[in-house]
Amino acid sequence: MALRPVRGMGAFDGRFFALCRVAAVKDGRKRAFRRDRPRGRPREFRPPRGDGGVVLYGWHTVTAALANPVRRIRRLLATENAVRRLADDGIALPVAPELVRPDVIAARLSPDAVHQGLLAEADPLPSPALSKLAAACIVVILDQITDPHNVGAILRTAAAFAVGAVVTTARHSPEATGVLAKSASGALELVPIVTVQNLARAIGEMREQGFLVVGLDSDVPDDLSAMQLAAPLALVLGAEGKGLRQGTRAACDRLARLNLPGAIKSLNVSNAAALALYIASRSIGA
Repeated sequence: MALRPVRGMGAFDGRFFALCRVAAVKDGRKRAFRRDRPRGRPREFRPPRGDGGVVLYGWHTVTAALANPVRRIRRLLATENAVRRLADDGIALPVAPELVRPDVIAARLSPDAVHQGLLAEADPLPSPALSKLAAACIVVILDQITDPHNVGAILRTAAAFAVGAVVTTARHSPEATGVLAKSASGALELVPIVTVQNLARAIGEMREQGFLVVGLDSDVPDDLSAMQLAAPLALVLGAEGKGLRQGTRAACDRLARLNLPGAIKSLNVSNAAALALYIASRSIGA
């Protein structure tokens, strides 16, 4: 067997990067070793069970993690173009990148994942205590929203409205990795996620801290835009279809709907979060 350089090698920042692959030669014919792929649709890569790490991919997701001093990066995989772009943008790298071909990153992700030449393995961010939220102006509470795309989009919106934190349950919620992180487009590094065991009990603790807790429900009469809101405010969002659970509803101070003029009276939960945060921010002057 022999090591052969891959075509398309380039020089960068005074250093010459050489990528190599293993090739087997038999009977005068060259054959490249390929990793056997499982049949069917490959699942998104996750670290080994018990490892505790997270996987981040995509330009905004990874560069935001690189810029976050609290985030510990274990490993950084990057294509030659991505490494060049990181240097051009003056992004400091806490670890030396491993130069790889784009298909090496793609092989670790689902087929529809857009990695843009970057993948990082990192430690998860710490979950703040509920007691640390007292100074927050607005907090978003998620009642068993399981779709990582929706949670990621909510985090991105939360970052846009300077939300102090997103509170979610330890069970029946997606991990802060992979698709969720990509959908958040860097917001995972900006909005703390508080994980609790019992949501109704957590809401009770927040009410004791002075939070006005408003649950969103499309079937109640009160309109959120007509409601007197005050900071600190917590908006509670339920899963699509199921909505808020009974215990969660009972724990809220008030329930409100989004007043929609059209024939459809409910929105995708991430869109509902954006509209509710816009209304709440204007109401309390945040």
